[in-house]
Amino acid sequence: MKKEVEQFLNVLKFEKNYSPYTVLNYQKDLEDFCHFVEAKKWTFQDLDYNAIREYLNELYDKSYANKTISRHVSTLRSFFKYLKKVGKIMNNPMTLISNPKLEKKLPKVVSYSDLEAILHALDDGSVLGDRNTLILEMLYATGVRVSELVSIKMSDIQFQKQEIRILGKGNKERIVLYGTRCHDLIQIYLKRSYPSLNQKGSDYFFLGVRGNKMNERQVRKVIDEAVLKAGTKLHISPHVLRHTFATHMLNEGADLRSVQQLLGHESLSTTTIYTHVSNERLRNVYLHTHPRA
Repeated sequence: MKKEVEQFLNVLKFEKNYSPYTVLNYQKDLEDFCHFVEAKKWTFQDLDYNAIREYLNELYDKSYANKTISRHVSTLRSFFKYLKKVGKIMNNPMTLISNPKLEKKLPKVVSYSDLEAILHALDDGSVLGDRNTLILEMLYATGVRVSELVSIKMSDIQFQKQEIRILGKGNKERIVLYGTRCHDLIQIYLKRSYPSLNQKGSDYFFLGVRGNKMNERQVRKVIDEAVLKAGTKLHISPHVLRHTFATHMLNEGADLRSVQQLLGHESLSTTTIYTHVSNERLRNVYLHTHPRA
């Protein structure tokens, strides 16, 4: 089965253009499944509905969260669909398997006051300070994913129009915009920091101290440092800044369709979760301001 898993992962990488992070999650899930199948000494013919249920029951016994199990189910669904397509199996055992119900959690959002402190926490006038401050501002100003941020090239930015061409999930392009604050920080970065960082003539916009393209882990370290220096006790990921971007846009009157396009969501239903956050804010405002609330 390991051979089939490797072939499947190559399809995700080279044909479907999935991000390295997504492919890694598929790989981990399928490695777990392969270990289970090998321990049972099963063949492809043994992988029926009951076999899948037995595997999922083991995940429940290990106290895996419903969200994690749901991801495993989705991974297996895609894998077995591939196996049937290439003729490895006759029947897809995932047909009657449903994802576990997930508790609907509202996305985590940073308040305006905490956000201001975080965005300015690393602005010390140094080469890395200029770069890191711009990273924080651009994540919030554009709502891009961290994988999209580190993939931005100089040629993707239209400085006059203050817009950036983003290559998102599935190699789908979209245009995101940025405002005056971000524009000013870009100019400072290009003047004071980029020349000293870009010793190798890279076209990537955000560079590390050795002149290489920054990776997602480095960006997360920048955010962790900013949160620490800002003196907040929040745990903030790059995706929290994306959530904050969307929620603040809606709070200030943006329509849902526009936010969907800026975020690069394929379905409008994915974006609607942010309306719940905005509605919760309206509820709090009402309860704290209406005389008879």
